[in-house]
Amino acid sequence: MELAYIDVPEEFAGAVIQKLTSRKGELQGMSPGNGGYTRLEFSIPARGLIGYRGEFMTDTKGNGIMNTIFDGYGPYKGDLSYRKTGSLIAYESGESITYGLFSAQERGALFIGPGVKVYAGMVVGQNPKAEDIEINVCKTKKLTNTRSSSADEALKLTPPRDMSLEQCLDFIDTDELLEVTPRSLRIRKRILDPTLRKRASFKKN
Repeated sequence: MELAYIDVPEEFAGAVIQKLTSRKGELQGMSPGNGGYTRLEFSIPARGLIGYRGEFMTDTKGNGIMNTIFDGYGPYKGDLSYRKTGSLIAYESGESITYGLFSAQERGALFIGPGVKVYAGMVVGQNPKAEDIEINVCKTKKLTNTRSSSADEALKLTPPRDMSLEQCLDFIDTDELLEVTPRSLRIRKRILDPTLRKRASFKKN
């Protein structure tokens, strides 16, 4: 268990309490601070803090201060709630292409840019909806003898989301794994084969 001491502007205290409570945190104390700040004291499992610091900075608009200290071992508090969004999954193995990424970015936020080696079953982005979508980031544009009016227009890609180790651990769902190598972090489905993955989801439901 961790003790978290949090100083936030009064108007953001409710959002912080809601988020930490959903992560199995228990509010131990709440007192007014200086300059319109509120001091919150939480007891929370260490796993409940994984990936939270980014959310904390967003919820407090960068005005919050959080310090944590180990408080000892405690009883299991139950499963944490997982994300309500889906994943964008690479459909085939190969190297990501700008054309394929340009089509894929309409489905959600991407974790990779062009020139990245991917494999079938690898998670390459996040779908804002609660379903997984298979996409082909290796797709190339078919060459024709006729040039379209937009042939000379450069495809503009949104910069990929650079995920830290903590953010990856917070992101993965129960059917996903995180691969850690000296050079990269890769999120993948436990079952890489799309057919077997669908069968497993049907059995689960």
